[in-house]
Amino acid sequence: MRNIILRKSFLALPSLAVLTILGSGLSVNAQTAEPETIDLSTNQELISTVATEEIANRTMTPQPGTVETSSAMLNPGFTEPSAQTEPSNQVAQADIEIGRGTRGGSSYIGVGGNIGISGGSSDLSDGNFSVISKIGITRTLSARPSVLLGNNTTILIPVTYDFSFQTADPFAEPLAIAPYVGVGAVIKTGDQSETAFLVTGGVDVPLNNRFTATAAVNAGFFNETDIGLLLGVGYNFSGF
Repeated sequence: MRNIILRKSFLALPSLAVLTILGSGLSVNAQTAEPETIDLSTNQELISTVATEEIANRTMTPQPGTVETSSAMLNPGFTEPSAQTEPSNQVAQADIEIGRGTRGGSSYIGVGGNIGISGGSSDLSDGNFSVISKIGITRTLSARPSVLLGNNTTILIPVTYDFSFQTADPFAEPLAIAPYVGVGAVIKTGDQSETAFLVTGGVDVPLNNRFTATAAVNAGFFNETDIGLLLGVGYNFSGF
């Protein structure tokens, strides 16, 4: 009976050893099969950083034909200049150039004759030889000093406003006539020298690129009004 029990115990030992080995293997597998924990927050921060750098690189890279090629993008420290670089209180000045042409034509100097119409205080009312001129100041203003050479030399110094006739047809050339009106001073020399107020009005007619014809009526207000008709031809020039 004892032999039978010993034999069964001996047979059971291998089975226990096998169970012990299998149990240890399962424990080891259970420990190694534990899933890894992934830190999603770290991965999201890494993806966000990469995306930000990619956008920055695209923004700073100039693309032909786009706004990225402007100075501000090529040089982040560059500041676009302000459109108002001049003081706001700057006063516009007229384009003054002595001897320039006006809208009525070129400046000129020439000779002519005066025909007296009325009066008797100066050579303006007599027939005599004269030196004439037109000196452009701006596009619309000119000085027209003249000298009447008679018994008592008379000097005319008017400043005139020059016009330019335009035709009704916009495709046609302006009429070859340029009226002017102005005021100034008339100076009578001689024993009884005197200065009076002068009113003038006339027309310039360009003959060609070199010559201009002119006709003007001048009125000098001395003790009595002297009126004369001045006719002449001038040689054109530009500037001094």
